[in-house]
Amino acid sequence: METPLEKYLREHSDAQSQALDWIVRQTHIRTNYPQMLSGSVQGALLTMLVKLVKPRRVLEIGCFTGYSTVCMAYGLTEGGHIDSLEINEELEYLILEGFEKAGVKDRVTMHFGDAKKTLGTLQGPYDLVFMDADKRDYCAYYEQMKPLLHSGSLILADDVLWDGKVYADPVPGDAQTRGIVAFNDMIAADPTVEKVLLPLRDGLYLIRKV
Repeated sequence: METPLEKYLREHSDAQSQALDWIVRQTHIRTNYPQMLSGSVQGALLTMLVKLVKPRRVLEIGCFTGYSTVCMAYGLTEGGHIDSLEINEELEYLILEGFEKAGVKDRVTMHFGDAKKTLGTLQGPYDLVFMDADKRDYCAYYEQMKPLLHSGSLILADDVLWDGKVYADPVPGDAQTRGIVAFNDMIAADPTVEKVLLPLRDGLYLIRKV
């Protein structure tokens, strides 16, 4: 259910495209976890950040049904490209159909399988990373991706407030929450990055490698 604040933010931000509307509808029809979608306000932010950063190479860890991928692809300059990692191969047809409808299929290369294994096969440098995959592995993703970045590269880590569980008292002991807490603490203590945590949707960590 959309809150009044979320509704106000949506109504005063750029509207999502017809292709993104289609991805949202199909995600609700064809998956069990439509709440995993980024949403229109965060999607508009991703598009704008990509336009501002002007990355030549983008790495996405966790594609789901391709909503965030399309949003970032919309912001790419000519020649920009996204490597997107997704573990669920059953979503491939839906993802690629969405890319086709959005006109971005030539800007994205999909890599299906365990992201931790795929990261070991990629060559950097990447200018921007969007991370929205298994929360238990955020620390592992970070440690693996960091050598693929250069000074000035931007990391966007999603869901880092985890429905408020990370600052609950006491903090829940489930693996997903522990993974996010450990990641947030790792970033806060890392002197090699600049960082700011934003309360957008379920939390978005903006991290810049110095």
